[in-house]
Amino acid sequence: MVLAAVFLLIAVRQVGRLNLKIWQVMLGGAVAVLVTGQIAPIDALGAVDPDVMLFLFGMFIVGEAFVASGYLFTVGDRIFCHTKTPDQVVLAVLFGAGLLSALLMNDTLAIIGTPLVLGIASRTRISPKLLLLTLAVAITTGSLASPVGNPQNLLVAVNGGIPSPFITFGTYLLVPTLIGLLLAYLVLRLAYRREFQPGKSVDRPACLPTPAGDPPAFDRHLALLAKSSIVIIVLLAGVNIAASTMGGGMTVPLPLIALAAALPIILLSPRRFEVIRTIDWPTLVFFAAMFVLMESVWRTGFFQQFVSAGGLTTVPALLATSVLFSQFISNVPFVALFLPMVLQAGGTPAQLMALAAGSTLAGNLTILGAASNVIIVQNAEKQGETLTFAEFARVGVPLTLLQMAVYWVFLDLL
Repeated sequence: MVLAAVFLLIAVRQVGRLNLKIWQVMLGGAVAVLVTGQIAPIDALGAVDPDVMLFLFGMFIVGEAFVASGYLFTVGDRIFCHTKTPDQVVLAVLFGAGLLSALLMNDTLAIIGTPLVLGIASRTRISPKLLLLTLAVAITTGSLASPVGNPQNLLVAVNGGIPSPFITFGTYLLVPTLIGLLLAYLVLRLAYRREFQPGKSVDRPACLPTPAGDPPAFDRHLALLAKSSIVIIVLLAGVNIAASTMGGGMTVPLPLIALAAALPIILLSPRRFEVIRTIDWPTLVFFAAMFVLMESVWRTGFFQQFVSAGGLTTVPALLATSVLFSQFISNVPFVALFLPMVLQAGGTPAQLMALAAGSTLAGNLTILGAASNVIIVQNAEKQGETLTFAEFARVGVPLTLLQMAVYWVFLDLL
């Protein structure tokens, strides 16, 4: 009953005049199972995965440092100043935001990318709806290629028993992800064909506009620390990849990579407390509460019967089930609930990658399929722009079907 109420409230997210956030709903569910005795406090504490919590904490610090320093806006300005046509702008957003989301997590790119693309739309007179959709599908699709690209990938990587997450995700998902980004370009071009008329160029280079008399805030010291954090992530990920190619397992655990990357900011930045205070604490609360609720549900044994019935853990079934169910209960809770069932049924790399792929591609189907979509829409509405459910689905439905077919083919071949 508690799980059903949580899923319903996550789907509706409004009770009367009260607008509920996903983390508030999940926290309420965790409190409810504790109060009603469905899980003991000591078991609830043990259910919270410290590896996931520490990884998210570390990555949120790195992402917040990039935002607070102004460095990402500087990089974006350098990239977009060279774009001269709508095609170039859209491709730059798709592959720039897509590849960055594989490193910094998609929700981080949703926060910082929304004002960036709206600024570009204003300067170039390209449709803001087109660029908002481009950003949404870019960070959803691009985040699939890495175990640290989004929270559901992280759950699969940490709790799925994958010895070499970077190698496994890259082997199974990198090529179809690149194809998926190209498919996104084609679908967007078809849906907004008037924006891509032959010979059309942007009014001005798509550099980010700077308000008169208000120079962009740029903290050189914090930017240097943020860049050093990225170097640490890349180097430690490289160590894991090298160890995997030589037949070893993951030498450096994912939580240690994130914490090592966050250390320069925590130890050397005068703004350390500001950065820590402004990270995405609600998401950390959401994860802790989700672990408690899903553990209580798992102990009932109710969902295990679906695995014994068979059929739900094949690659196509996992892709389809993940995409559909994630629309109603959100992709991270779905993966937390379904991952133990996949592991119980064998947990092959193809099955685990199908679970990650389907739950992530759910974000391309509708606005409700991913928290990053909601973040983009909410931030855009603050600046007078929005995307309706129908506008998103007009692009999202055909794109998701095409991308699912691509991932199905690749996962079946490997």
